[in-house]
Amino acid sequence: MAKLKLGYNTGYWSAGPPNGALEAVQEAERLGFNSVWTAEAYGSDALTPLAWWGAQTQNIQLGTAIMQMSARTPTAAAMAAITMDHLSDGRFILGLGASGPQVVEGWYGQPYPRPLERTREYIDIVRQVFAREAPVKFDGKHYQLPFDGGANLGKALKPTVHPLRNDIPIYLAAEGPKNVALSAEIADGWLPLFFSPKDDAFYRDQLDKGFAASGNPAKKDNFAVTATVSIVPGDNVQECADMIRPFLALYAGGMGAKGANFHYEVFERMGYGDVADKVQNLYLEGKKQEAAASIPLEMVEDVALVGPAGKIKEELSKWEDSCITELLLSGPAVMLPQYADIILG
Repeated sequence: MAKLKLGYNTGYWSAGPPNGALEAVQEAERLGFNSVWTAEAYGSDALTPLAWWGAQTQNIQLGTAIMQMSARTPTAAAMAAITMDHLSDGRFILGLGASGPQVVEGWYGQPYPRPLERTREYIDIVRQVFAREAPVKFDGKHYQLPFDGGANLGKALKPTVHPLRNDIPIYLAAEGPKNVALSAEIADGWLPLFFSPKDDAFYRDQLDKGFAASGNPAKKDNFAVTATVSIVPGDNVQECADMIRPFLALYAGGMGAKGANFHYEVFERMGYGDVADKVQNLYLEGKKQEAAASIPLEMVEDVALVGPAGKIKEELSKWEDSCITELLLSGPAVMLPQYADIILG
C-alpha cells in the first residue's frame, strides 16, 4: 500500500479570481502538499495565475491541469513550459489535454476530430523543443514545421533559451481507454478526472498497454497518476454527498452533447449508464437540481470521499491500493489542514 501524495487544485475562475487562492497555495506548501495546479477553459488561462502564485512559494511543484492544446501551438506550449521551469527553478509540470469539441471548435476555432493523433504529434514537437538537439522539424497530418505554404519562407528553428531541464515532465489528461494508454506511452503522468478505485484493474490494463507500446516498460516505476478527487468531511454522509452531486451532474449531464460527452462515458463504464442517461436528459431540459438529486450516494462514493473522517480514512485504503500516486484536492485554505490530517496522517 503506497502512501499517497497530496496536490492542491485552485480550479477554474468564475467571474473573477478565486478569493483566498494565494493563501491556500501557501498553506498547501506549508502543510507539505506535493503540488499546486491551475486550470483553464474559456475564461482565465492556466499559466498566468500559476506564475503569479508560484512566485510566492519555494518548494511546491507547479502544474497545469490542464493547458488546452488547442489554445497554443506545440512550440508556444513548449516555450511557456521552458520559461516557467526556469522561473520556478525546475518545479514546473506541463499538464496537457485535448478538451472537448464544444470548446475546441467553439472557442478556439480549431478542428477537434482525431484528438489522439493530434495529441501524439503535439507532444512529439514539445519534446523536440525541450531536447534542443536540432532545429525543430515536423511533417505530420496536423502540424508542419516549417509550415508548408504561406510565404514559403519558413525556417526550422531551435529555441534560443536553453531549457533548465530537457525532461520537463508532461502529464496528459485522459478519460477514454485509448487516451489513458496514450498517456502511459508518450507522457510522464496521467491526470484522471473521475477515477474510481473499483475500475483500477481496467485502468492498470490500459496503462500497461501504453508502457509496452513506449518500448520502455520500466517507465511505469516513475509514472505519476494525479487524480482529481473531491473530499467533503462531515457527520452527515448524504449532506456531504449533496456538495458533490451538482458537480457530477454538470459533467455527466451538461458537458458536451448527446453522444459526445466523455465524462458521461466514464460513468457509463462504471455501471451507471441508466443514471447518467437520466442525469443528462434532466440537465439538457434545464432541470439541474433534479439532475443532481437523481445521483445515488453509491455513485458519489465511487469517485469521492464523503462523510466522517473515520469513514474517509477507511475508504482511503482503496485509493492507496490503486494505481493513483497523488490526490488532487480543492477547497479553501481553512480546509487544507483537515485534508492533510486525514490523508497524510
